[in-house]
Amino acid sequence: MTETVVSEVLSEVRGQVGFITLNRPRALNALSLGMVRDLMGILLAWQNDARVLAVAIRGSNKEGPFGAFCAGGDIRFLHQAGSQGNPLIEDFFTEEYALNHLIHNYAKPYIAFMDGIVMGGGMGISQGAALRVVTERTKMAMPETAIGLFPDVGGGYFLSRCPGRVGEWLALTGDTIGAGDAIAYQLADGCMPSDRQAAVWDALATQSFADGAAIKAYVASQFVAAQASGSSAQADIDQYFALPTVGEIVRGLEAADSDWARATAATLRKRSPLMLHVVLEQIRRARTMGLADDLRMERDMVRHCFFLRPGQSETVEGIRALAVDKDHAPRWNPGRIEDVTPDMVTPFFASPWPVHAHPLAHLA
Repeated sequence: MTETVVSEVLSEVRGQVGFITLNRPRALNALSLGMVRDLMGILLAWQNDARVLAVAIRGSNKEGPFGAFCAGGDIRFLHQAGSQGNPLIEDFFTEEYALNHLIHNYAKPYIAFMDGIVMGGGMGISQGAALRVVTERTKMAMPETAIGLFPDVGGGYFLSRCPGRVGEWLALTGDTIGAGDAIAYQLADGCMPSDRQAAVWDALATQSFADGAAIKAYVASQFVAAQASGSSAQADIDQYFALPTVGEIVRGLEAADSDWARATAATLRKRSPLMLHVVLEQIRRARTMGLADDLRMERDMVRHCFFLRPGQSETVEGIRALAVDKDHAPRWNPGRIEDVTPDMVTPFFASPWPVHAHPLAHLA
């Protein structure tokens, strides 16, 4: 008996819209290199297809479409490849970041239905959308510091453009936010009830639209109000996460007398001390960068994370503790925020490539 191989990325053109469904529900649609390549091929083909006026993308869960958008990159593959020096890890990040860039600059409206979990790589394939749709089930985060990585896939670019110091807070803590906060923090454009998504998706296939803008306007017409819960913490976020260094942020939070500050400090104490310092520098550099330059910087950083700290990759250790051995006891090096020196942070921002030979040199 031959086993049927089901594609992890389903695509079809119905009516005037190109539809994409991420179809790896058991892994919460975590992106593999094959999925990145499939998405790139589909989007490049549709960019010049006159039949396609807009693109819609969704995830799936074990019950069917929607329910989970994308939980990030395939971190088990990253652990295996990073541990063994597999060159495919280089291809994964180069091609993923090129895909992120294409989505941000796509010639037609790209509409992301960000239902359920939207984290890491899932943010990379949705933040560049012309319309970012969240639901009451959305759980959004960039949790990379928990695995000794940094918020990549353009995270420096889109987090640094959140209001106030929300970008630093989300990048350093990896905290999860819902629909209302995602809209308030400019990481989503509107909220749709989860039980309306299927009808809207089907209407895109059957209705007639004058152009891509009309498709985008139709989806936006289905938005409802969403309650933001984190806005009460905004003043605290701006106060503490504007401080100059990670050490000062943590000391300030630990000296404060509020449950929010204590919980936030405790979260930061669990993250990779080194990567907290690297991430603060990343977000603040990215604030004055265009997307292409930010992605090139992040490509430099990821090479350092996996290959240029021999025998002591925070990322390989973080993934081991969280997803492989699951002991939740990463052995960070250095072990304390106070022990990280500027000399440890600076190398992450030195490019291993000359400008003309950078793997993302072609991004405009």
